[in-house]
Amino acid sequence: MNVIDLFIKLLSFESITPDDAGSLAFIESYLDGYKAIWVNEGEVKNLFLYKKFGEGDHLCFAGHVDVVPPGNKWESDPFVPLVKDGKIYARGAQDMKSGVAAFVQTLKETKKFKGTLSLLLTSDEEGDAKFGTIIMLEALKERGMLPDYCIVAEPTCEEQFGDAIKIGRRGSINGYLTVHGKHGHAAYPEKAVNPVHQISGVLHRLAGIHLDEGDADFAPSQMVITDIRGGMEVTNVTPGELKIMFNVRNSTKTTQDDVRLHIDEVLKDLDYELKLTQGSYPFVTNHDSKVVKQIQESIRRITGVETKLSTAGGTSDARFMGAFGIDVVEFGVINDTIHAPNERTSIDEVKQLHQVFKDIVNHF
Repeated sequence: MNVIDLFIKLLSFESITPDDAGSLAFIESYLDGYKAIWVNEGEVKNLFLYKKFGEGDHLCFAGHVDVVPPGNKWESDPFVPLVKDGKIYARGAQDMKSGVAAFVQTLKETKKFKGTLSLLLTSDEEGDAKFGTIIMLEALKERGMLPDYCIVAEPTCEEQFGDAIKIGRRGSINGYLTVHGKHGHAAYPEKAVNPVHQISGVLHRLAGIHLDEGDADFAPSQMVITDIRGGMEVTNVTPGELKIMFNVRNSTKTTQDDVRLHIDEVLKDLDYELKLTQGSYPFVTNHDSKVVKQIQESIRRITGVETKLSTAGGTSDARFMGAFGIDVVEFGVINDTIHAPNERTSIDEVKQLHQVFKDIVNHF
């Protein structure tokens, strides 16, 4: 079986999160020379396969086999891979069974390595991610088996294969703000406390505001208002409260405390409540890390492309690697059809990704 055969096989598993649909057991059997650790909880399955070749560094390839629901408007069956004009169409083609196929085949073909090679796969990345990569990393930490370096094969490229890798991700802070007022008749506004009027004078100090200046790795952390509502949908009663929801994709320069302090200063004269939650935390891998340098060199050797270092986009399981002190980089195929109808990637990209991963292993 070559990498494309393997890719097509993986695409055929209807592994809608959190169901791996048997794909992880198949991968375990395919890499029969590797030792397995399973950590499962509820409907979520997590597989860690490893093989010690020597006494050097531990390099892990990581990713997920689960996919989002296919939705409608597909021109073919999303779980029957369609090969057409040099592309393969199926749910998960870009996100991220292309990456999984590339590194599984790499491990299958590797005969020599200076240290330990492993893979970490979950069926809970597209869902809540509460029982996926994070609990496997906790189990590995208890065993003293955390990797030194990790490559997550998420789709990262933008315009051409090899043009971008991700060395970090922003965090995500969610805000729920309630400004309290007092109901009243619209004809007697002086007898009411209208929170809409109150917030209107300071909204410009919240909406779209930059909470830091950013740096070489991250854009500024921006407060993005996602919802505002108040009142009873009538014209003659002023609202008694106003609710605002917002999100901050934060860099390493802004924390929850910084967000709270900013809002406290802007709304210091108002009666309000604020709740903040954090779905993920920012991280960045040093530009001089061995894994960053090696992946840049391998992309250059295989494709001739000079890749850029990026922290753009949403969250991924790489955030968990960063939280455990593992130097982590993300690299995969172009990401222009992820989660969309007729998701697809090119055969050439998958072959090149496999070649890049093989080159990394050969030179690490």
